[in-house]
Amino acid sequence: MEKIPMTRGGHIALETELKHLKTVERPAIIKAIAEAREHGDLSENAEYHSAKEKQSFIEGRVKELEGAISLADVIDPAKLSGTIKFGAKVTLVDEVTEEEKTYQIVGEYEANIEKGMLNIKSPIARALIGKDEGDSVEVRTPGGVKSYEVLKIVYA
Repeated sequence: MEKIPMTRGGHIALETELKHLKTVERPAIIKAIAEAREHGDLSENAEYHSAKEKQSFIEGRVKELEGAISLADVIDPAKLSGTIKFGAKVTLVDEVTEEEKTYQIVGEYEANIEKGMLNIKSPIARALIGKDEGDSVEVRTPGGVKSYEVLKIVYA
């Protein structure tokens, strides 16, 4: 299996979510299923079916998280430098609108565009890998081609 790159923070977040699912969510759903069973006929018991569906989701997420954690390749960006690579915080300026944006290139499990966490497999991240400060980058996005200039690269 292929290793999954992630930052220390991303790894901790996955472990925290897994612990919460196992110690809080799983026992709560088992209790909810037991209570729903007490209501009698299971074939027309919406509470029971809803609880079983939630249990299925929780168990699927537990398996997904356990798999991701077991394949994790935790990378410390503070030990890196140079051109853009995994873990870099990159400040870009849109060459048309002059709008500045800062992104950190992270693994797929910790990506969150609203928080500026860019999936390493995204078109923007793939275009940025290997670039340096001052470089111009063209990115093909679903909305068309965008041009950015790399203003700053920080590893922290």
